[in-house]
Amino acid sequence: MSDETPLLVTRQGGVVRAVLNRPARRNALNNALSEALDRLLAELKEDRAARVLVLSGAGGHFCAGLDLGEVGGEQGTPEQRMAAQLERNRGIGARFAALAALPQVVISAVQGSAFAGGLGFVCASDIAFASADARFAAPEARRGLVAAQILPWIVRRTGRSHAARMVLQGHVMDAAEAGRIGLVHQVAPDAPALEALVEATVADVLQGAPGALAETKAMLAALGGAVPDGYAEAGAKAFARCAASGEADEGIAAFKERRAPAWLATQSE
Repeated sequence: MSDETPLLVTRQGGVVRAVLNRPARRNALNNALSEALDRLLAELKEDRAARVLVLSGAGGHFCAGLDLGEVGGEQGTPEQRMAAQLERNRGIGARFAALAALPQVVISAVQGSAFAGGLGFVCASDIAFASADARFAAPEARRGLVAAQILPWIVRRTGRSHAARMVLQGHVMDAAEAGRIGLVHQVAPDAPALEALVEATVADVLQGAPGALAETKAMLAALGGAVPDGYAEAGAKAFARCAASGEADEGIAAFKERRAPAWLATQSE
């Protein structure tokens, strides 16, 4: 049922709640969920009655990133696979930019996994909170891929040094460490406390005048974009090259089979 409705959207007054709803896949981004998010973002861009967007995930997880079943399942010639990956990654970059550019205040409420593209949503949000069980990672290189489109958003949130460690080491970071480096603004002890924190923050935001808040977001954006000119396209091409490579084939297969990739065995010889 969740895959039939991959994004649950509810609205109460000026508060819109969007729940990523593929719990069996830890809310990994497939085409259907990505398209539903794009439709919502396009609608909210023109919706001046909406004041706040709260983004969360179903089933105790936020978002595990791109569904690697789709990345590794592309059919066709190498050229066709490259084109498909290029188009997908362009869309990912545009999605983060659209989320950040919304006139609404965007709050991410993170439980469980926020990996790869899920981490991108966290960093493209205006405000991010996590429960103590939340975990964060940019593991793309471990799958033979590249953290192309999420990188500038991590840099914007944490600074280049912490971002470099995340995308190069690829380790899983707990909520306490995420709070320490500024990846999230505050950590709540459990899910009820996280919800209470979100509700209190929404109430604070709604104290602001709608136009003034939208203008404030515009002025924040005017301080400088997260993504340098030309970066998104370069990132899409880098991702496509990696996704169409043998390394990605092996990395994704190893991930699915819960084994070490071949390059680890080579290093140990």
